[in-house]
Amino acid sequence: MKKTFVNIEVVDQNNLPFISMDINEVHRQSLRHRSVIILIYDVEGKLFLQKRSKQRKLYSGRWDISAGGHVHTGEAGEEAALRELETDLGIHSSNLKLIEEIKASSESGYEFVNLYVLDKLSFFPELNKEKAESGYFYSESELNWLVQEYRELLVPALVFLHDRGLLFKFK
Repeated sequence: MKKTFVNIEVVDQNNLPFISMDINEVHRQSLRHRSVIILIYDVEGKLFLQKRSKQRKLYSGRWDISAGGHVHTGEAGEEAALRELETDLGIHSSNLKLIEEIKASSESGYEFVNLYVLDKLSFFPELNKEKAESGYFYSESELNWLVQEYRELLVPALVFLHDRGLLFKFK
């Protein structure tokens, strides 16, 4: 996987931007910044998770949220969510709903997270094979079991949302 340089906005405790920096440097210094998470549910209310590619630098081979990423410099949260849906899963949709805004903390990776839902998907997403090797729609009970028995196979963001009861709260 090629290394890309992306600038994101560093923000203060009130989520107001004050400088644009390379994403790797922002993470290295644990600076506050913005991200988006999109939870995708099928018509049965099951949550789509993707299994990260083994080529990914962080958390390779672990189960991850439906889609997500960082808000680039000058980009709005919804624009970032739509971009991530398209690049990660080949989905073009205008049916996103902003359901929660999570404040930056050490538990959220110092990210102010806009949490979106895309509901009642009637097809299987087209995975970006550079980022994900597979995907699956999980019921709430299946995901609860996975978190209880195989927590180490999940990315921290997924566990963070699960532990706060946010994964099936809004479907």
